[in-house]
Amino acid sequence: MEKYLEHTKVFKALGDPKRAMIVDMLSCGELCACMILEKFEMSQSTLSHHMKLLCECGLVKGREEGKWTYYSLDADSISKTKQFFCDITSDKENCICRENTNCCKECDENE
Repeated sequence: MEKYLEHTKVFKALGDPKRAMIVDMLSCGELCACMILEKFEMSQSTLSHHMKLLCECGLVKGREEGKWTYYSLDADSISKTKQFFCDITSDKENCICRENTNCCKECDENE
């Protein structure tokens, strides 16, 4: 359950089109907050909110330099998220659908 909770935070963060666009922008490399702000019609506080969510879910890292914050993608987190998505969308031996269940056995016994 823990791995699902961790990754659903990422997908929830990406559920906002502007945050998805920010991640797309950062795929080209580190950007200053002011450069991201130039691309969107939003206030500084709104951008800060979006960046906070992206940082909290682990997709983005921020570093301060002077009065500016520079953002970049967290490659390790991106890699783990890609792997998680591949895992949950592919047929595999250890899929949760293959876990033992008594559901059908109980139905058969009641007939």
